Amino acid sequence: MTDGQAAFDVVIIGGEVIDPGGGTEGRADIGIRGGKIAAVEPDLRGANSKRTVDASGRLVTPGLVDLHTHIYWGVTYWGIEADPVAARTGVTTWLDVGSAGAYSFPGFREYIAKPSKSRVFALLNLSSIGLIAPTWELANPDYWDLKVAQQIIDANRDIILGIKARIDKNTTRGVGIAAMAKARELADLVHLPLMTHIGSGPPTIDEVADYLRPGDILTHCFTGGDMRILNDDGTVNPRILDLKKRGLILDIGHGTGSFDYGVAEAMLAQGIPPDVISSDIHQLSVQGPMFDLPTTLSKFLNLGMSLRDVIRAATVTPAQAMGRTDLGTLAVGKPADLALFRQEEGEFTFHDVAMHPREGHVRLVNIATFVDGEELPRQPEREKAVWADLPEVQQQGLDAVEAAGRR
Repeated sequence: MTDGQAAFDVVIIGGEVIDPGGGTEGRADIGIRGGKIAAVEPDLRGANSKRTVDASGRLVTPGLVDLHTHIYWGVTYWGIEADPVAARTGVTTWLDVGSAGAYSFPGFREYIAKPSKSRVFALLNLSSIGLIAPTWELANPDYWDLKVAQQIIDANRDIILGIKARIDKNTTRGVGIAAMAKARELADLVHLPLMTHIGSGPPTIDEVADYLRPGDILTHCFTGGDMRILNDDGTVNPRILDLKKRGLILDIGHGTGSFDYGVAEAMLAQGIPPDVISSDIHQLSVQGPMFDLPTTLSKFLNLGMSLRDVIRAATVTPAQAMGRTDLGTLAVGKPADLALFRQEEGEFTFHDVAMHPREGHVRLVNIATFVDGEELPRQPEREKAVWADLPEVQQQGLDAVEAAGRR
């Protein structure tokens, strides 16, 4: 409720609020004061406010929480700059997953997290060199320095929320499942969850499953690679299914190599949606066909997930996975991180990482992003890195889409 005649800094009126974490769904107005949600009420028109935002005909959601991102710009192969993308996408919280290892994390904190207007957290890479290169970071066991990793984590637990290990044939070249075992050891040592990337093996998905625990995150969960969680007969790997029932979090992590429409459709047909829809945004994927988190959410809307479930998978659920229950909701007293979207209807074509098309009739387009009650200004994004060339099949496919005037 409002505090009598108390003024708001911002009032957002007339919007359709979708807040699974706070339990609000439908027409509501939002009052913001001191960077916090101060009121969520049926009608705040005429309230004493420094600024009024008319959200009529718009969706109002908690700020998006992107559970799989790479934002260590200028230091790693993959990193984009977060704030310009945040302002145009509705992402207010970024979890950078493994861009920084122990040796480079101090720079991540000082030059990325500290000056960011949007919220920045991280998972520390098992490899002390992190993602300075495209891959191979776990191929040398000399980089698995648990002592220094623990020291860095203990000094930065306010923003380091877990451990990241990419487990596939390239990253772990020559060491097999040993890197996964070491990642498990580190996660247990520091009492934090483990996010594991899968794609094409070796190792196998069953070997990886030996080291997964409730509360861990399996990212790229709808990959089409041979580590996919579907068996050849189309059923879900029983070990992964059992782990999910016990609390393993299935995260999309779209990226440039990790989202397959066939796997997604099979999983949804079996009543197993992803727990989290994340972008795996980086220097390549931001060029397409992922583009950004709203585009990725739109793909799942057009696959039949409800708007409420899609928003849940990009707000309160990833916030809970991070252990940050103060985020991902518009409940009174929580940080005033929110996003306004236009829900466009039309004829759209979306693609997975193999450029397999799916037609859609709706997409989400961000029109404003607020962090702590302040609207993020739109600003130019940096040009792509000189090495950031898309895989040929994606570039050719996107060129054909552009030539046809469709996206």
